[in-house]
Amino acid sequence: METKRENKKRTQIEEQDRGIYDIKNEFKYKSKTEKGLTEEIVTQISKEKNEPQWMLDIRLASLKKFYELKNPTWGPNLDEVNIDDITTYIRPDADLVEDWEEVPEDIKNTFDLLGIPEAERENNLSGVGAQYDSEVVYHKMQQHLLDQGVIYTDFESAVREYPEIVQKYFMKCISNADHKYAALHYAVWSGGSFVYVPKGVNVDVPLQSYFRLNAPGAGQFEHTLIIIEEGAYCHFIEGCSAPKYNVVNIHAGAVELFVQEGATLRYSTIENWSRNMYNLNTKRAIVEKDGAIEWVSGSFGSKVSCLYPMSVLRGENARSEFTGITFAGRDQYLDTGTKVVHAAPNTSSTVNSKSISKDGGVAIYRGLVKVTKNAKGSKSTVSCESLMLDQESRSDTIPVIDIATQDVDLGHEAKIGRIDDEVIFYLMSRGISEAEAKSMVVRGFAEPIAKELPLEYAVEMNNLINLELEGTIG
Repeated sequence: METKRENKKRTQIEEQDRGIYDIKNEFKYKSKTEKGLTEEIVTQISKEKNEPQWMLDIRLASLKKFYELKNPTWGPNLDEVNIDDITTYIRPDADLVEDWEEVPEDIKNTFDLLGIPEAERENNLSGVGAQYDSEVVYHKMQQHLLDQGVIYTDFESAVREYPEIVQKYFMKCISNADHKYAALHYAVWSGGSFVYVPKGVNVDVPLQSYFRLNAPGAGQFEHTLIIIEEGAYCHFIEGCSAPKYNVVNIHAGAVELFVQEGATLRYSTIENWSRNMYNLNTKRAIVEKDGAIEWVSGSFGSKVSCLYPMSVLRGENARSEFTGITFAGRDQYLDTGTKVVHAAPNTSSTVNSKSISKDGGVAIYRGLVKVTKNAKGSKSTVSCESLMLDQESRSDTIPVIDIATQDVDLGHEAKIGRIDDEVIFYLMSRGISEAEAKSMVVRGFAEPIAKELPLEYAVEMNNLINLELEGTIG
């Protein structure tokens, strides 16, 4: 029988050097809560933010819900997640500013190395937010968008400055009763982004928020709320990373997206957590008539991920597209996918999911396509492809298809395979090394995802793939 001590040893993090992503700053803070989760801690967070009573009431109700709900039993084992060992709120030693030069030097240097200020300076972004531990430390948007009535700010400021909008939409897409870690999120949320795009406005240059967790044994619980009004367009990019530690960290953010009639939102994410992270994020969009949600998702890093962006197609002709890739290496269990609910006639969805696994990593696609009784004329196409780089890795496809009407067009295709030896032999015959040949095949497999990202993020994704491949094949 395995002893508790032996089990603890297995949680030690052994992974290759991830360069800039593993930079650790000295753990400094203005204030923080004690470890664990109590009514006193939740109240302390609310007081730190000078919140209205209605928000504190939501926090306390969610705290109660967290302790009522059990861990899910159908996915990865989450027994290692012990909230008593987690610091849920850390206010960094920095204030919210609109000038990079005013950000404390160590924090600024981290974001400089990650390329955030450079992308803004080169006009590749129309707005930027940067969160460090539990609070946003930098936020700025181009003036021409402000002049058109676009709002892009940190979520904490939105609660104070736009309470009528926040109250209308907050927790209307994701409930604190959805699952245990949604309840945790609503109890201790901090930081995040708020975006409001007025009717007919085209935000064609992306907005980006970047979330960096520096502290060991901590959680990050940012809340993102985006409202795209009738006929408007926005591309929002979310980046996430953290350095590696030998203690458990938790990420349990929430993303609520509202796409109104005839509007389109593209939501792109590159998540690059270290392998001590439990990534238990919840993302959901409600799409009205003739609206569209486009998800582009890259999941790298983390010890365990449970991530299933969901589209609720509530209006006729609403559309959802999901394009995602997952890369699972040693000691990683990445349970990812997407959910689509066709809840109106003539709605359509497309899912293109790819996964790569190596060194015994586990990559699971878990998906749902639900077509309600009144969603006649709806169409859905699901394609799942998995590439395993060795005999020890695992890849599963677990689709759920729930159809309540006969008038529907639905297709599902799944492929699981390994690198073709004949392809490697051909490339080597052209003078390419075996390691580089295998890398070329992997990058080619991922290319359909990369081309959906802006150039600098496609480059980042390829760099992450190269990091994962270093020293493991060839």
